[in-house]
Amino acid sequence: MENFETHIRQAVAHAAKEIEKQVDEEIERLQNPDELEKLKEERMKKLKLLAAQKTEWKKAGHGEYEEIPDEKTFFEVSKKSARVVAHFSREATERCKIVDKHLKILAQNHLETRFVKLNAEKSPFLTDRLKIKVLPTILILKDATVVDRVVGFGDLGGVDDFRTEMLEWRLARCDGVFYQGDKDQPPEFKQKKRQVMRTIRGKDDFDSDESDDE
Repeated sequence: MENFETHIRQAVAHAAKEIEKQVDEEIERLQNPDELEKLKEERMKKLKLLAAQKTEWKKAGHGEYEEIPDEKTFFEVSKKSARVVAHFSREATERCKIVDKHLKILAQNHLETRFVKLNAEKSPFLTDRLKIKVLPTILILKDATVVDRVVGFGDLGGVDDFRTEMLEWRLARCDGVFYQGDKDQPPEFKQKKRQVMRTIRGKDDFDSDESDDE
């Protein structure tokens, strides 16, 4: 038993010495003027590349939540931007207006992604091809390919008053936006009494993901 404990103490001491050695080497490296200058140059290069990328994103319409006029524009947008979040909506659907509010905020906070909105009723080819039956539906595209979709509010807590951070997290799960948090766990949010979810059949080909208090 004593030999085992001695072995453990020796292993811990060895590990501590290795860590101390690595720290000393890093401090020495950072104190070297040449190394510091190299680090500054690398940082400046990254900052310049990021600034150039942001300029290109803004030219492509990033930073704003925009309603696009037709299906042709949708294809153009998906080709120009590596990441696209597209909200298929209908003016008469209240939950689409809720989505509008959150996407407008996210568009300003996530310059890396293009946020757009389409009127589903005026885009019959796309809605049929993409099998959109429930509104609101949010499509997430990467490199002009649909990689995920958010249908209704089921993935957002099932309530109308979900936080913008909840939608941000949901979009990040498929890398629709850059995200600093834990993609495996939704952000903490206060959820009121869950509303009873009912699908209300509309007068057209779409379902509205609306809920009424029972």
